[in-house]
Amino acid sequence: MDVGFDSARRRLVRDLMDSGIIKSEAVAEAMLRVPREEFVMPEYRLSAYEDRALPLLGDATISAPHMVAMLCEAVAPREGMRILEVGAGSGYQAAVCAEAVGRRGKIYTIEIELPIAVYAAQNIERLGYAGVVEVFWGDGTLGLPQYAPYDAVIVTAAAPRIPPALMEQLAVGGRLVIPLEEGGGQILYLYIKEAKGARRTALAQVAFVPLRGSGI
Repeated sequence: MDVGFDSARRRLVRDLMDSGIIKSEAVAEAMLRVPREEFVMPEYRLSAYEDRALPLLGDATISAPHMVAMLCEAVAPREGMRILEVGAGSGYQAAVCAEAVGRRGKIYTIEIELPIAVYAAQNIERLGYAGVVEVFWGDGTLGLPQYAPYDAVIVTAAAPRIPPALMEQLAVGGRLVIPLEEGGGQILYLYIKEAKGARRTALAQVAFVPLRGSGI
């Protein structure tokens, strides 16, 4: 049954462009190409293009489309980038980034909960992203040093501080996007790594699930 997913996706992307969340053609095209309805739990398919987070397995959620677009925009995607994502969720964010960086790029996404990692890997394989996206089960706060350095790191859970391993594995000039707990809330920050230290920009107030792991 045709429930209008394509038209709903186009309408959502247009709204995100009109609101200034989507700024680049690369992210707009990526959001148009990735079917969010295939990354949500079956009972939420008809809500796939509402701009809100939706439940996954356990306490996990799939981020709202505007947040996925914001994170992707923050890393300034370009052809061939190598991105580490901490918190795979359903695989939707990784798929959007994969579309934005093209087939010569690489997205490494790591998930601490095994059932969610399996779910993400199944979605990535089924929808044809396995050549660009690799899903790992493990402690994302430790990164994946065997594939470093990365052009960008995206963290999809809120931390009290930046896990040192993630900054270490980021290339000089690379971008780290992470929500940090601050003043009773959460602020999404962009860090651009320099030869010594990093420049920081606050992007938005956000609400993510807590980051878990031994490397915080």
